[in-house]
Order: sequence, then structure tokens, then C-alpha cells
Amino acid sequence: MYKKANPVTRLCTSDVDNILIRGRNLCDELIGKVTFTDFILFHFFGKDPTPMQRTIVDAVMVCIMEHGMTPSAVATRITYLGAPESLQGAVAAGLLGAGTRFVGAADEAAKLLTRITAQPLAARAAEAAAIAQEYTAAKKFLPGYGHPIHVNGDPRVTRLNAVARAAGAQGDYLDAMFLLGDAIKVASGKNIVINVNAAIGAVLLEAGIPPSIARGFNLIARCAGLVGHLLEEQEEPAGYHIWQLADEGVPYEAP
Repeated sequence: MYKKANPVTRLCTSDVDNILIRGRNLCDELIGKVTFTDFILFHFFGKDPTPMQRTIVDAVMVCIMEHGMTPSAVATRITYLGAPESLQGAVAAGLLGAGTRFVGAADEAAKLLTRITAQPLAARAAEAAAIAQEYTAAKKFLPGYGHPIHVNGDPRVTRLNAVARAAGAQGDYLDAMFLLGDAIKVASGKNIVINVNAAIGAVLLEAGIPPSIARGFNLIARCAGLVGHLLEEQEEPAGYHIWQLADEGVPYEAP
């Protein structure tokens, strides 16, 4: 990638009286006049979101914010137990675990869906089958597919699909998601369901959001969810109990 000798930022600047975000005055034009979702998209892309983009991103943020006692929440609570003075450290600990298995596979799923939709319509099912075969042969997890709890189908997939289509999504990426879902079942011989990360990758693509930052939306929403876990941890601590369960559940065995 070409790099300028003197790079610039187009995001933000300020002087003694003003703060400008993407050329707009923060206090006069943004605070109290746009929603957080609108502001996220404006900040990222430098223009007001379309109604479809707003609806889809709102749905994604609500969908992915809370997961229960998953590894990221446990990491946050345990870190807070050890360092209650570091709220930010506890949140960061949880976010660090947002990877391809938990929370953060939307970007990888989106790349695969983009690969499918790059093909002519008649060739997309074959491309989905090729991807499924690749991952099955390599014994790798297919990003956005499989769920340890929702083995009969992740209900969030159905809902995000409906919300996006009702908002005006064209549907190419959503259709690709289902093609890949069918293909992985055939390739693996198992009932591997589509999970929410594939759906998030698909609907964000429908909204014109590039795969390279798809995981960012998971992280933004998950950050809020982890703060909720910390508030509950302050009011009804569970961290010490989680630690005890781990200590008892993984006994020492002499070498």
C-alpha cells in the first residue's frame, strides 16, 4: 500500500473553542442530534448512514452485546477480582478473547461470503461447496458455523436475516450464508448450524460495511456487555466463586 510522506487524519481536530469530527462541530451538530449508531457510522465512513445501515447496525449491536457466562465474561470478572481498581483492564481482558471461536468470527465469515458472491450466480453453490470441502478436509472450524448450545439452529440468524431483508437488503450475502450452511452439512455429514457470526458478517456486508472491520462491531457491542457484567460483579460478586469452581474442577495430578 502506498504511504504518504506526510500522513493526515480526517477524523478529528480541535481548537480552543471547538471540536470537529469529520468536519462537523461536535457540540453544535452532533451531540443530542444523532444516535450513537449514527455517530459510529458517520465517524467510520464520513457520511450519514442510510436507514438500512442504521437498522442493521442497531440490530447487530443488540444481538451480540450479551452472551452470558462465556469465556470473555469470565475473563472480565476474574480480572476484576484480581484488580478491582482497573475497570478498563477487566473489560480489555474480556475483549482479548473475542476471536474466531467466541464473539469475533464475523470478519472471517464475511470474507468467505464475499468469496462466494464474487462468483456468477449460477456458480455460487459450487463455490460454497468448495469452501466447505476445504475446511472439512483441513479439520478446521468454519467461521460462523456450528454452535455448542443452539444445535437446532441459532435463533439470532433467523431474526437478523428478517430484519435485514425488511430494511431493504438485496440479499446476495444472506443467500450465500445459507448456501454455505447447506454445503458444510453435506461436506461434514453433520448438522452444523449457521451461527450468529455468519449472520452478522452477512448483514454487515448487505449494509456496505467491509469485512476488515466487521469484528469491530462485535467488539463495540461486547464492550458494553462486559461493563454490564462488571456492574453485576460489583453488586453480586461471582468472580471468587468462579475461581473456586475452576480450582476444584481442575485438580492437581502428580507428574
